[in-house]
Amino acid sequence: MKKPTTKRAKIFMSVWSVLTLCVVCFSTTAFATGGDPITVVNNLSDFIFSAIKAIGIIILGWGIVQVGMSIQSHDASQRSQGFLCLFGGLVIAFAKEILAAIGAV
Repeated sequence: MKKPTTKRAKIFMSVWSVLTLCVVCFSTTAFATGGDPITVVNNLSDFIFSAIKAIGIIILGWGIVQVGMSIQSHDASQRSQGFLCLFGGLVIAFAKEILAAIGAV
């Protein structure tokens, strides 16, 4: 007799599937260089900023979803939370460009 799948098991499997897909799709091959150490640091910096940009885009997307849901439900607190998430995602996604504009990078 087959057991029914619980909601918790479905959520666990969906999170597991997304994480596995992210590891497979976003993994990159790292090659060691025997050259200039500054080049290595710059490559690491580029990798870290690209990971931060990806997280910022995800947060930006979630903010857009929250704003859309708040407009549909006419909930002011959810709308403000959605706009905060949206603008936070923008700042995180463009952190490298913002830092370059103020001269920090």
